[in-house]
Amino acid sequence: MTTATTGQPVHAAAASPASPVDAPAPNAPRRPSLSPSRAADFKTCPLLYRFRTIDRLPEKKSAAAVRGTLVHSVLERLYDLPPAERTVEAARELVTPAWDELRADPEVEALFTAAEEGQEPPSLESWLASAGKLVETYFRLEDPTRIQPEGREQLVEVTLPDGLLLRGYVDRLDVARNGALRVVDYKTGSMPREAFESKALFQMKFYALVLWRTRGVVASQLKLIYLGDGDALTYAPEEGELVRFERTLLAIWAAIERAVATGDFRPNRTRLCDWCDHQALCPSFGGTPPPFPAEAAAAAGWATLPIVERD
Repeated sequence: MTTATTGQPVHAAAASPASPVDAPAPNAPRRPSLSPSRAADFKTCPLLYRFRTIDRLPEKKSAAAVRGTLVHSVLERLYDLPPAERTVEAARELVTPAWDELRADPEVEALFTAAEEGQEPPSLESWLASAGKLVETYFRLEDPTRIQPEGREQLVEVTLPDGLLLRGYVDRLDVARNGALRVVDYKTGSMPREAFESKALFQMKFYALVLWRTRGVVASQLKLIYLGDGDALTYAPEEGELVRFERTLLAIWAAIERAVATGDFRPNRTRLCDWCDHQALCPSFGGTPPPFPAEAAAAAGWATLPIVERD
């Protein structure tokens, strides 16, 4: 079943997209950017944002995450084929070469060869079969022979008038003959319950905002394809909604700037902590974070950022 929703009517006049700030000189230091995943990290737990973005602490790869990367790679390669050749059989044949590239990473290979804490590693054969099943599910949701994407794994970025750089990668961008935009994202899990739809759409609204700011066109459809249960969530954003979403991102960025300036990144304990690799360094679990890496932050451009108070 496909769920379709639209944005709520906006009674106030919606602002028009402003022209992006001119690109900096080639040798100018690049200002830190905000992506959908890093914004979500900060909203979930400011300390997690710090560990991932500033400290850049290593995190273990998981079989589930690598499977997601594999499936995304197969679906990206599928659209390299001529439309008539985009079949289930052809997609299955793409799994092995995509896996061969991923397994070149010793950490990925170790997922299926090294036992941990007395547990046997997952079966590579069954894992690859599960990835193939997810790829096959895709064909129940779309007919790739009828789609010609403008972009796949496409970088979209814009510098907002206040200087905030937004960056992200879109799984697939479709452009109709009349110029209408559709933003598509593949998920290897199941579609969330209605109460969690807004969280799922945060990433898609981020992309829609960047595209609106760069192209002056509001995407006609944001589409999340859930391969875990063969469902899809579609959403039609409105211009006024993107204006409000931009304000939300600016507020998140202002909070990040304050945290960097003070070194105060506080933990936020939630159920997601069960999957966090950094519990040993988290005060919520009796740990102590390492000293704030001021040099690393400065090298990333943070030292040049003044704190800007916003309404």
